[in-house]
Amino acid sequence: MTIYDFELKDNQGKKVALRDFSGKALLIVNTATRCGFTPQYKALEELYRRYKDYGFEIIDVPI
Repeated sequence: MTIYDFELKDNQGKKVALRDFSGKALLIVNTATRCGFTPQYKALEELYRRYKDYGFEIIDVPI
């Protein structure tokens, strides 16, 4: 098994197949999205904007 064999649900409950990200640089981040303590989002957004044109993607997995 590889990471590409897994699926996650997005914030609307729709399945997202990680195989759709095959061939991209993928950062999977675990955050506490509903508590308000998410100062890392600003840095993640900046990182994404800087590298998205190179095939970089970020997946946020809330706890």
